[in-house]
Amino acid sequence: MNLMEIIRLAVRSLLRNTLRSFLTVLGVIIGVGAVIAMVAIGEGAKARVEQAFASMGTNLLIVMPGSSTAGGAQGGFGSMPTLTWDDLKAIQTQVPTVRDAAPQLRTVVQLIAEDANWGTTVFGVTPAYFDLRSWPMASGAVFSQSDLDAGSKQLVLGRTVVDKLFGPGTDPIGQTVRVGNVPFEVVAVMAKKGQSATGQDYDDAAFVPVTTFQAKIQRGLQKVIGGTIFVGATSAEATLRAQKDVRALLRDRHRLREGADDDFSIRNLTEVASAQQEGTQTLTTLLASIAAVSLLVGGIGIMNIMLVSVTERTREIGLRMAIGAKRGHILAQFLTEALVLSLMGGLLGVGLGLGLASVLATRFGWPMLIRPDVAVFACLFSGLVGVVFGLYPARKASLLDPIQALRFE
Repeated sequence: MNLMEIIRLAVRSLLRNTLRSFLTVLGVIIGVGAVIAMVAIGEGAKARVEQAFASMGTNLLIVMPGSSTAGGAQGGFGSMPTLTWDDLKAIQTQVPTVRDAAPQLRTVVQLIAEDANWGTTVFGVTPAYFDLRSWPMASGAVFSQSDLDAGSKQLVLGRTVVDKLFGPGTDPIGQTVRVGNVPFEVVAVMAKKGQSATGQDYDDAAFVPVTTFQAKIQRGLQKVIGGTIFVGATSAEATLRAQKDVRALLRDRHRLREGADDDFSIRNLTEVASAQQEGTQTLTTLLASIAAVSLLVGGIGIMNIMLVSVTERTREIGLRMAIGAKRGHILAQFLTEALVLSLMGGLLGVGLGLGLASVLATRFGWPMLIRPDVAVFACLFSGLVGVVFGLYPARKASLLDPIQALRFE
């Protein structure tokens, strides 16, 4: 008896009781379907987290000024300007794990273009800022270092601001926009970046040279940076080291004695992203583990129905042994039946999981990312479950005494 003959007999035996076979593998179907759906949703959520933090920039640290205290009330980080332009230069030149650093000053201003106006956040930055944020231009070119040194009145707009001031699909390069009462020339439009994880519209912003920002928009502070510093590490692996190096440099420059609190704050976006990913991965693993229990329950169902099948087909087994079937043939037949049952359940479960993931993704707006390796593993694991739980009934069938089996009623 060859393999194809064994498979043919196994399939024919299972098709005799189609409904019973389907109910038997229902646990496997649910288990595999749950694994596929949960992993697809979990991987999609992980990809969304990665995309959200990639839109903020790569290998980024954000250095914020210190906190003010008045009457016992602390104002929070950023309320006390403690970062200087010399600090920025020192970070750029004295920390080997830092590839570049850029200031970010900000204020909310009304922008006016002909008969349209729009209130948005205007940032004072340097050309390095756009590189650190991984933010390319959709049209035009960002202001250069010479424009920065000259204090040129050049303006870079986000896509949302362009749509509000000039209308969707327009190219405002060369147009004049008044920032407050100061006219600026639009030199570039940023590529669309979308929303942050918290719903902030990155494209609802405008950017001017930081020198022009200080001279024309927000006068006052000269030696002190009235905003934050974006720091880019040389690599993802070097981000944590860069954070320690920048902290040590600033503490030394600010002459903070040992044990004293920092008069600044450093946020490591890589750590935040990693924590988000780990949380998502933990949840996905938990849900997949729960789903795996369904596979085990399905395996027990297969064992149960195979034992019933052995009892029902005792005379058939005895007859086959009487006409020459060997114990190995009987063992192979019942093992094959268990394997076919579990693999059928695995394949149906993959289809159920993909359908369920698609419905959930559409219904709740979740991302979905299919991993073929997980689908293949789930099918192989369901097959393994069938073999493991089908081994005992198959062995029991192969050890039946032919004479006693023939006499069985």
